[in-house]
Amino acid sequence: MAEPLLAVERLSKRYPVTGRRGALLHAVDDVSLEVAPGESLGLVGESGCGKSTLARLLARLIDPSEGRIVFEGQDLAALPAQRFARMPQRGAIQMVFQDPTDSLNPRYTARDTIREPCLLLGGLGRAAADQRVDEVAAQVGLPAALLSRFPHQLSGGQKARVGIARALAPRPKLLILDEPTAALDVSVQAVVLQLLDRLRRELGLATVFVSHDLNVVRLLTDRVAVMYLGKIAEMGPSASVFAHPAHPYTQALVSAIPGQGPRIRLDGEVQSPIDPPPQVCRFASRCAAVQERCRSVAPTLHAGGAGAHAAACHFARWTLGAAA
Repeated sequence: MAEPLLAVERLSKRYPVTGRRGALLHAVDDVSLEVAPGESLGLVGESGCGKSTLARLLARLIDPSEGRIVFEGQDLAALPAQRFARMPQRGAIQMVFQDPTDSLNPRYTARDTIREPCLLLGGLGRAAADQRVDEVAAQVGLPAALLSRFPHQLSGGQKARVGIARALAPRPKLLILDEPTAALDVSVQAVVLQLLDRLRRELGLATVFVSHDLNVVRLLTDRVAVMYLGKIAEMGPSASVFAHPAHPYTQALVSAIPGQGPRIRLDGEVQSPIDPPPQVCRFASRCAAVQERCRSVAPTLHAGGAGAHAAACHFARWTLGAAA
């Protein structure tokens, strides 16, 4: 079996809480996962579940509190984010941000924006960098006539293409996509998503795709990880997870997709992510199937379905494979 391109081991990110001495907000808590070369992994979950924080950790934009981020055999978590930003390996992991307007320098033309990582990370001279700009602009469908324009002169879809081209310019092996179409008009979203899927397949890129849109994740990813309050609740092949969700939380999310049957509504209050009790299932306060064990023993990911489909639930409802 081929070595994973990215292997995350027991990764955590905690933030101090203002005004509460010693209190910590557990944004990402003890997450482990792998991404194979050319594979697309989806990250889904409600707002505040930690998926965007995890994406920024994987992109090495912020430093973890604990854990390992092993990329091509090297533990990048051991390198401070500011130092990693100046290293050649930075070009191998790139990110496409949620809002293309906020992520583009208003003083840079589209050409300047795409050329910058070629000069800083790609080791190219000016002429070679300009040639790379023309090449990647054509790949993302950005007309050459638009390369001299500033962000305020571009449409939302055009700015999104500039952001994608900038990420592709240093020839990355892993692309982190954090809600890449959330700020775009609905009419433009489908075009940009089709572009991203085509580029991933043509270039053989591995991607981590963060999204609220479960339908999109189901169609564009090979595997999916469902996050809840900083932890992975369920993970497995996208087809298996969406067709046979085993965790009660995943079942509720999937039921919200049109045509998936009766909607499962979650009652109860969301548990606070500030210093959560370590021996309690974090979904217990909203779970209709909660039992006493859920309040005294924290569940861990364990396989129960086919194809390495796993859920962090003591009473996961498997409809494929052996019972949990």
